[in-house]
Amino acid sequence: MADVDISNAKKMTIICTKGTLDWAYPPFILATTAAAMDVEVTMFFTFYGLGLLDKKLNLSVTTLGNSSMRMPMGGMQMAMPNMIGMLPGVTAGTSVMMKNLIKKKGVASIEDLREAAVLSDVRMIACQMTIDLFEKKTEDMIDELELGGAATWMESALASDINLYM
Repeated sequence: MADVDISNAKKMTIICTKGTLDWAYPPFILATTAAAMDVEVTMFFTFYGLGLLDKKLNLSVTTLGNSSMRMPMGGMQMAMPNMIGMLPGVTAGTSVMMKNLIKKKGVASIEDLREAAVLSDVRMIACQMTIDLFEKKTEDMIDELELGGAATWMESALASDINLYM
């Protein structure tokens, strides 16, 4: 059997730095979509994005610092005032609202998207420096990950057609 040259295969890397519910969707949606299109995908999880690899997720979303947040309410789009995010319990409330909206609209959960990424052979690298910095335990993280650092990601990034930072 002849060797197959796959040097023309498309490759993509995504750096995941945010660990909130709203910031978790773009990297996983793009990774699983690209993988479904036969793109070789590497995701690098660092700083707060590292939490997306925890076995148990309890992601939240806040209005604080998110002046563009709008939620459908009563048939219209209600702007969520930034200042309201300073009040106790508002993050929990907006998180419940968002999770209910996601479920109501039939949008896949982050856990489902992460599992789809695993099943699609998306390479997921957990930043060793961040694990050490935040004293994270790898046994609390999903099994399907690789430990590495910036150099590990750079090897993939230098050979990639697309590099995204989220």
